[in-house]
Amino acid sequence: MTTASPLRERKKQRTRQALIDTALRLFSSRGFGGVTLDELCEEVEVSKRTFFRYFTGKEDVAMAPLHDMWRAFLEELETIPADGRPLMELMEATLLAALERVADPAWAGRAALSYRLSQETSSMDAYNLHFCESTLGTVMEVLHRRLDLPDDPRTRLAGDMLVAAWRVAAGGWAAEAGDPPSVPDLAARFHAAVAALPGSLTLTADPRPEDR
Repeated sequence: MTTASPLRERKKQRTRQALIDTALRLFSSRGFGGVTLDELCEEVEVSKRTFFRYFTGKEDVAMAPLHDMWRAFLEELETIPADGRPLMELMEATLLAALERVADPAWAGRAALSYRLSQETSSMDAYNLHFCESTLGTVMEVLHRRLDLPDDPRTRLAGDMLVAAWRVAAGGWAAEAGDPPSVPDLAARFHAAVAALPGSLTLTADPRPEDR
């Protein structure tokens, strides 16, 4: 079996990155619906056939920075030591390791643009939710294969809470990120959101003082 040369792999990675960067630039300036796939391919000087070697469509290329982080999370989850710590703590550490792994100097800017676009574009948001559900299914498979976990709803609920904490952190970060956006700030927001999860389960539904 032949494998691609390092030079060929670097060229493929440059083409993929050019598609991501150009898509985010065009979508941010003209709106997601204001840019056709033909226009994107023409801007990068690649054919649509080449585009579809990397992405399934406009939503896929626009969400790529954030989805790359989740794919790194799945890879890290396969190797992180199963050392008896609480499951949420293990998953938090895994996500932070994945974030550090993908966060090159330009990733934060791309990720912030991607998240903002997803909040403004219904088709991107729907695509992201589908990706999230599929990824969570894979997370459950890896966790049950690697760890001695009970066959009850707690594992899935832990995964859902991890994603909820990420969405809270990433949403606030993308809306308030500085120039350039900071990966350590995103990591700190995510850690704080995870830390807030237990307290969210014990909040009481007390009436406002003026309604008593």
